[in-house]
Amino acid sequence: MSTIRITKEFRFEGAHALQNYDGKCRHIHGHSYRLFVTIKGIPIQDKKSPKNGMVIDFGDLKKIVNKYIVDPFDHALLLRSDAPLREEISTSYQNVIILDFQPTCENLAIYFADLLKENLPTDTALYSIRLYETPTSYVEWIASEN
Repeated sequence: MSTIRITKEFRFEGAHALQNYDGKCRHIHGHSYRLFVTIKGIPIQDKKSPKNGMVIDFGDLKKIVNKYIVDPFDHALLLRSDAPLREEISTSYQNVIILDFQPTCENLAIYFADLLKENLPTDTALYSIRLYETPTSYVEWIASEN
C-alpha cells in the first residue's frame, strides 16, 4: 500500500501582541491566518467501509481542526502570560487566550501541531502544518524534522 498525504486549508482571524519585541508587532494587531494541515496515512482498503479509499474523510479532518484550533482561536486575542494588563483585558473581553509562550507564528505552528497530533485517528499521522500570518509570510512545521 502507498502512503498518501492529504491537505485541507482553514482560515481564521486573530490578534496578538509580541511582548518585548523590538518592532511594530509589539503592539496589539491582527492577522487573517491561513492554516494548511497535511495528514498522511494509507487509504482504507475495506470495501464495506463508507470511508473506503480515504486516508481520512475531509469532513472528519475539518471537525478535528475546527474543534481544537479554528473555533477557539478565531477572533481571539493571544497574549503571553506575562503581558501587561492581561488580567484586565481577559476579564473585560471574551476570547482572550493567555499562552505560556510568545504568540509568534512559529510558536503557534508548534502548538497547533501538538494539539493535532494528540487528536487524530490512530491510522493517520500529522505530516505538516503551514501557517500563513500574511499573504506572503508563513511558517512550516514538518513532522519528519521534529
